[in-house]
Amino acid sequence: MEQPLSILMPIHSFEPGGVERVGLNLARSWHEAGHKVVVLLGRDEGADRANAPRLHYERRHTRMRTGPFESLWLTWCLLLYLRRHRPDVIFCAGNTYAVVCAVARLFYGPQCPPIVVKVSNDLERRDKPKLRRAAYHTWLRVQGLMFDRFVAIAAPGRAEIMHHMAVGPHRTAVVPDPALTTRRLRTLMAIPRSEARSMDVRFVAVGRLVPQKNFALLLEAFARGARSGDTLTIVGDGPQRTKLEAQAVHYGIERQVRLIGHVADPDPYLARADCMVLSSDYEGVPAVVIEAIAAGLPVISTDCSASMRELLAGRGVLVPVGDVDGLARWMTDALSLPIATRDTRSYAADFVIEESRDKYIAIMREAIDIARNDLSVFTPSTMRKCHIRGV
Repeated sequence: MEQPLSILMPIHSFEPGGVERVGLNLARSWHEAGHKVVVLLGRDEGADRANAPRLHYERRHTRMRTGPFESLWLTWCLLLYLRRHRPDVIFCAGNTYAVVCAVARLFYGPQCPPIVVKVSNDLERRDKPKLRRAAYHTWLRVQGLMFDRFVAIAAPGRAEIMHHMAVGPHRTAVVPDPALTTRRLRTLMAIPRSEARSMDVRFVAVGRLVPQKNFALLLEAFARGARSGDTLTIVGDGPQRTKLEAQAVHYGIERQVRLIGHVADPDPYLARADCMVLSSDYEGVPAVVIEAIAAGLPVISTDCSASMRELLAGRGVLVPVGDVDGLARWMTDALSLPIATRDTRSYAADFVIEESRDKYIAIMREAIDIARNDLSVFTPSTMRKCHIRGV
């Protein structure tokens, strides 16, 4: 019988975010399977704190306000934690945490536990200016030299990882994004959908109010394409809220648009909606789209990741990133989108956490076994050699 693993997962806080939510749900599933899971917190706060799973959380106490430099602080916490503890593996829950884990690898060299990275965002990043994009792609290649295993959350993402991080197929895997529990999937699929449609469309969007999600584009598209009886509900909160509220007033759509803030359970808003809209500049596999598919909602989305075409095949439509006219046209024509069937909704079953849990454990065990056999591969002094060998 295989021994349980000791898994360390660093995250900033309990602030709302898909990477953190999925990471914590995975951690809970590993804990329930008998593994020792430690979640290293940068700070013990956030809107989702009350809903966090019961796990072993570690944090370093300080009177400083660490939010403004959260990555630097979490890096420091990780370095101190690894001085006292030796987990079997570090799980990097998303691209956000790559820099934190990279510093640990550089600092501890061969003594650093193997690092398994879930690649949670698009790697092409066409939203970036040319020079910043080139710098970002260089950073991705550095990650390819430093980390042990990379997990794509949809099949198209694996080719992106291999190309941009210059790693071979033996260091990559595909595990569908564990966005839902089986229980939540059943709840969403139980939402009734009628073939009879009202002429007034109730649009819904879900996400943090941050530049990545480009809700400013969504409001402009709604102002151009919506009918007088249409409504738009945006579920989520963030630093752009005041700006977006002012934008709605500027376009004269403030009576049709509701920004309701963060909620623990968005399902009632999905149940009352007719169509999901995603306006992001970049994503990985957006959990909100998987939730919308399970809830029987057609989706209008920007083509914001390598996975979107596969994700929305027969379940929605795509427009180019930043295309306000295209988004507006489809919002005008939302009633022409196909009505969801049980078959199209059941596609979301591929993304349940119970299907992903053991696949991640197998990937971690493989990374641990290889690291034990060759501790020298990922030390700073051999990174150049690794690049030449093309590992």
